[in-house]
Amino acid sequence: MGRTGNYDLENRTLKFAKGVIAFTNTLQRTLPNIEIIKQVVRSSGSVGANYIEANESLSQKDFIVRIKICRKEAKETRYWLNLIQPNVVEAEKRRTELIQEAMELTKIFGSIVERFRPNEN
Repeated sequence: MGRTGNYDLENRTLKFAKGVIAFTNTLQRTLPNIEIIKQVVRSSGSVGANYIEANESLSQKDFIVRIKICRKEAKETRYWLNLIQPNVVEAEKRRTELIQEAMELTKIFGSIVERFRPNEN
């Protein structure tokens, strides 16, 4: 079916979600941060979970839909990361790194979607 079959991307999305969780564990538990942390942990984990689902899909159409969800969740994670208020310089640096990774994952999934676009009718 021409899937990516790239376990590196599976590992990369797992590492990303773990990184987001580790980052959120360093944050102050203010009321806004508590709510944002819940959202960012869900969306970051959903990137990799949907990538695994995409690689297990039975049709090319389902594969593309799942990859689009991966892209959407990566964008959403970036949004939530931008809302979090880090309390120390080190946390701000890590947040910036995670935002960059979310942007890169968004581009990667966008590129996969584009590669299959001519086959969509």
